[in-house]
Amino acid sequence: MSDLPVVVVGAGPIGLAAAAELLERGIRPLVLERGPEAGASVSEWHHVRLFSPWSELIAPAAARLLERDPQWQRPDERRHPTGADWLTSYLRPLAAALGDRVRFGAEVVGVARRDRDRVVDAGRDSEPLVVHVRGTDGTEQRIEARALLDASGTWTAPNPLGGDGLPALGEASAAEHLTYRIPDLTDAATAAHYAGRHVAVAGSGHSALTALVALTELADDAPGTRISWLLRRGDVGGVFGGGDADQLPARGALGRRARQAARKGTVDVVTGFRTGEVRRAGDTTVTLTSTDGHRVDGVDRVVALTGFRPDHSWLSELRVELDSTLQAPPKLAPLIDPNVHSCGTVYPHGVRELAHPEPGVYLAGMKSYGRAPTFLALTGYEQVRSIAADLAGDHESAGRVELTLPETGVCGGSGAFDTDTTDGVDEGGGCCAPAGGPEPLTLTAPRRHDDVTA
Repeated sequence: MSDLPVVVVGAGPIGLAAAAELLERGIRPLVLERGPEAGASVSEWHHVRLFSPWSELIAPAAARLLERDPQWQRPDERRHPTGADWLTSYLRPLAAALGDRVRFGAEVVGVARRDRDRVVDAGRDSEPLVVHVRGTDGTEQRIEARALLDASGTWTAPNPLGGDGLPALGEASAAEHLTYRIPDLTDAATAAHYAGRHVAVAGSGHSALTALVALTELADDAPGTRISWLLRRGDVGGVFGGGDADQLPARGALGRRARQAARKGTVDVVTGFRTGEVRRAGDTTVTLTSTDGHRVDGVDRVVALTGFRPDHSWLSELRVELDSTLQAPPKLAPLIDPNVHSCGTVYPHGVRELAHPEPGVYLAGMKSYGRAPTFLALTGYEQVRSIAADLAGDHESAGRVELTLPETGVCGGSGAFDTDTTDGVDEGGGCCAPAGGPEPLTLTAPRRHDDVTA
């Protein structure tokens, strides 16, 4: 099967990096992207600035390919680009350098072993994979491949608002009030959609913090704008991150800005709130009710930023093994479990942790993390380097995985749910507390509200 391509699903940062790694090792890649351009998902959050500087956002093999073009200029490694910068200065030029090895408007709808469903044992290590592809015009084709590298990500499958992982009652019928993306408040029309409204932000991750900061800045210019911040956990805990102890300064700065926003009085913090129902309350507002009966009334807009999940439906005919909790490869799952890891303690991992019982099939990038959060591009670049080395027969290089991730500055796991802490940093300083100990935090709301009105 050496004459067949390695099919890479997704022309995002990790998929394109995989193609560059494969090409450098003399292996023919074929990148299939259902969107119209490279970084189609990145284009949907083009207004968001990344935590990582340019030095951590350009894959080594991709850089070597791009440097062949005298027109390409490496960005200032110290700067932190926006999604739009990442697209224009790196992802689109990289796709152009890969040329016809990248196909757009090509959606992968299924993959199987040639002439075998997942039940048949014979030939699984000798027959090629067959990738079923559907074009934007509805035409279908089958492409034979020696291996499959799934870097399709999780962006198209956001978690619902419901606190139990399923959509809340009424969530679908109230769809016009909800968004599952960080709103682009630099756009005048989008800003007008939120200005002067009561906005509920659900979530405790970096996306939620980014939205809170942007909305409080909007509130400064638009009187009447109110924000309710809905947290499922029992207290604020470590949601603001490690501050000065975060080894990604931009990530630490975001936490500090979000903390300041919560102090300004514009944000009502509602903890222990797991949404059970979204009910219309007239023509323009909804009421959010938690599973234990607490309500947030008069909400005009809901920004649900509760994470993402992988879509494995089109892999159903392959023998893909997944952890029962995270839906990540079983050997990787314990290394990234958010109930345990939040201090940058993800161990180096590569092809050994990413392989599946189905020969030649790998998940990489965000999809490899399943439901675990806090994925960094550096991780994905090292993953695909290891996979490409293994496919090229360089098993020594594939096993020599080196990865040091920047610590978050938050102690313990991030999976704490109902525990109460004073400020998200251990009283005694802990492993990651900033010098000088924890800083007192005064929030603008009690633990729960029975009624929060517009």
